[in-house]
Formats: sequence, C-alpha cells, structure tokens
Amino acid sequence: MDFGLYEKLLDSEVKNKISKLHNETRKVDKSESARVLATAYYKILRKILSEKKEGEKIDFVRKLNKEIGNEILYEDDKNFLELLAVHDDETILKKLIDDRPKTSISSSTLFTGYTGPTLESELRREIRTADRIDFIVSFIRYSGLVLIYDDLVEFTKNKKLRIITTSYMGASDYKAILKLSQLPNTEVKVSYDTNRTRLHAKAYYFERNTGFSTAYIGSSNISNPALSKGLEWNLKVSEYTSKDVVDSIIKTFETYWNDEEFRTFSPEVEEDKKELKVALSRREKDEDKKYVFFDLRPYSHQKEILEDLRVEREEYESYKNLVVAATGTGKTMIAAFDYKDAIKNSDKKLLFLAHRKEILQQSIGTFRN
Repeated sequence: MDFGLYEKLLDSEVKNKISKLHNETRKVDKSESARVLATAYYKILRKILSEKKEGEKIDFVRKLNKEIGNEILYEDDKNFLELLAVHDDETILKKLIDDRPKTSISSSTLFTGYTGPTLESELRREIRTADRIDFIVSFIRYSGLVLIYDDLVEFTKNKKLRIITTSYMGASDYKAILKLSQLPNTEVKVSYDTNRTRLHAKAYYFERNTGFSTAYIGSSNISNPALSKGLEWNLKVSEYTSKDVVDSIIKTFETYWNDEEFRTFSPEVEEDKKELKVALSRREKDEDKKYVFFDLRPYSHQKEILEDLRVEREEYESYKNLVVAATGTGKTMIAAFDYKDAIKNSDKKLLFLAHRKEILQQSIGTFRN
C-alpha cells in the first residue's frame, strides 16, 4: 500500500494492509456519512460494472435493484435508456434538444481553450436551457458580451439573471454593464473600489429545475479572448454529481449579493451611471502607463521564425515576408523582437495594423517593453 494521505472508507482489505503500519483514522461524521458511503460505493460499483459485459451489467443491476428495493433501471430490448429532456410542448422539447450543451450536464468537464468546444459555445447553450442564471466576474468587456448577448436577451424575456462584477482597475466596459442592466428581469451589482477588490472569482451558474444545474468555475471573465480562443482553464461541475460544490457556489454568491460592498446599478438612476463612469475612467487615463520594463526573450519557436526572417533578408535579399502563426503563439512579440533587430543600425519606422483598438493598445506595451 502506497504511503501518504488518504480519505477513503476503511474496509477489511485496507484494515489488514495497515495493521502493521503507523496510521491515522477518524470517525465519519453522521452528517457526512451518506456522502462518504455513496462515494465509496460509487467507486466499487463503477469498477465492477466496467469489468462486466453488457448483458452481465443488466443482470447485476437487476440483482442490485432486488436487494435495495429500488428500480433504477428501465430496460428496452436489453439496452439502458437515458432521459435527455421532457416537456408538454413538443416544439419547446425540440428546442431543448437542439440547444442542449455538448458536454455532460451530469458530470464534470474541464475546458482548457485547447481542444473541444469553446467556452463561448457552451455558455450559449447553457443560457438557452437554464431556468435561472447567476454570473460573478471581475470584469465585463463589450467584446465578450456581444458573444452571448442575443442569448441573454431571449433568456431574460421571462427568466431571471443576476450579475456581480467590479470596476477594479477600470477593466470593465461601461457600455457592457449598461447594456446588461437594461435587460428585463436582470439585476447587476458592482463593487466601485477601483484600487482594491476582494473579488477575483469567475463563476457562471445555470440553475435547472430538473436537478441538473451546472456551474463553471475558472479563469474566464466576460471578454472575447477569455470566452473564445484564450488558453483559459474552467471547470464545469454538475449539481447531479457534485451537489456539495454547487451548493457552496450558490451560498457564496448569495453572501456576496447581500454584501454592502456590491451595490445595485440601475440604468435609470443618473447618479449610478455617473459613479460607474468615474470608476471606470481610470483605465483610459492609465492606457499610456500600462507598460513596465522586463528582460524579455523570445521562446524557442519564436527564435526559429526570427532566424528565418533574418536569412530571407540577409542571404536572399527578400524583404516582403509573411509570418502566419496560431492564436496565442506570440505574433506581436515576434514582430517586436524583429523590429528591435531591424533598428539596431538605422532609425526605421514601423506601421502596425490591427482590426481592434485594444490590440493596438496592448501592442504598444509589448513594443515598449
């Protein structure tokens, strides 16, 4: 038996293994006994079922049902059936099926921004199939809101949306918060402390009356890169299999919601709009101060590209070159390093084109660094 930490129910096999070893045990708290036992038997049953053939699985579950007196299996031609949706309106049922999230709503999924569906596409599906929604994010950018806005418009026609955010560092866009607050059945609360905030959480909670609520916890605020192609990590959990985690998310959200630091933003109140504009104006004032100096060096893949450019120019006298690279690989950094080399012996100017103002502002910092 491997040495280290454990948190498993003690059985006869384990008891024998640790009998001659130093060990530490504790009594299972009565309030936790159901969870501890269920977790232990989940692992046991999963192992047993994974080792059986399909027909044997059905026979095993039949015997189990008989022992516990609970029919958890419905058979159809010796196949297991899984209920995916139910409604008394066939049109709505079809829409629920079409809009169903691609990832499971009964188990956990990790989003890394590398493979699988994007966070944007899944959030849109979650919005379309939820009964109530709570968001808690450090900042909201208009570039991110537009990705999910149409779905939120449809959702808030008859369902409730609550959002907690901040004006920290002026990172949020006024237009985005205003647009959200103008949706029906929507409440927005904001922390107006621009220099310090206790809120760095990013969570998206989708309540479903069926007991299959889901929540996303991770690194993504509401911005275009974070929801689409950024290498952000977010864990999706389900009420069905992680009820304790989801309950904790709900409880924490309610605590924040009732904290006086987070104040309701009303689009009809001029004072609220003025206060938010002032709180967010810091970002615009600090745009030219966003850079600091570091000893930056290119990564190995960037060095290869820079060397290829050098060879094209110096050995082949080719001065019209195109660099194509995937998102997140540092194309701006490559351009900055290349420009740094180009101006060593002369004062050459640079024309930098981008389709968004934010990219130009970020790139200025990169080149200055």
